[in-house]
Amino acid sequence: MTEVGPDGVPRCPWALSTPDYVTYHDEEWGRPLRGDRELYERLTLEAFQSGLSWLTILRKRDGFRRAFDGFDPAAVAGYDDADVHRLLSDTAIVRNRAKVEAAIHNARAVVELDGGLTELLWSFAPPPGRPAPRTLADVPATTPESTAMAKELKRRGFRFVGPTTAYALMQATGMVDDHLADCVARRAG
Repeated sequence: MTEVGPDGVPRCPWALSTPDYVTYHDEEWGRPLRGDRELYERLTLEAFQSGLSWLTILRKRDGFRRAFDGFDPAAVAGYDDADVHRLLSDTAIVRNRAKVEAAIHNARAVVELDGGLTELLWSFAPPPGRPAPRTLADVPATTPESTAMAKELKRRGFRFVGPTTAYALMQATGMVDDHLADCVARRAG
């Protein structure tokens, strides 16, 4: 069930803990997103979030954007050891060597894709018409589609892209709509 916030609007309960989450929930999460740069950004941020709070990543997003050249896959694909060192010294981002190296490696994988990242990722979006979740307990952590997406991404050389991360990406980019049934942000249809 949704919860009514101080503004009287029903939202998914996770969105009400901070103003940052309210804005992210209302304006971004679950809205269809396309574009290789945009999807590379979300894929990278979801990988960095692994083991951390999403709020930590959300609050550092501007730092990530500056550090990773606006998430331009071609620019990041050209990073070298000096860039890795620069990133590991940047307090505006999460400084985890494995995740930094995965972001660079994944940018190289994006650049090598025929058809682009948008085409690849959206090919795993389930058909519309799935019932709206009524409670957070109805929202899965993985699905057959996210498992297949993760498997294909790994086959193409991507890192830090397990089924749970893939499903979080699907939720964040509107490939699935996991806003609860009576949430103000739930898409019609």
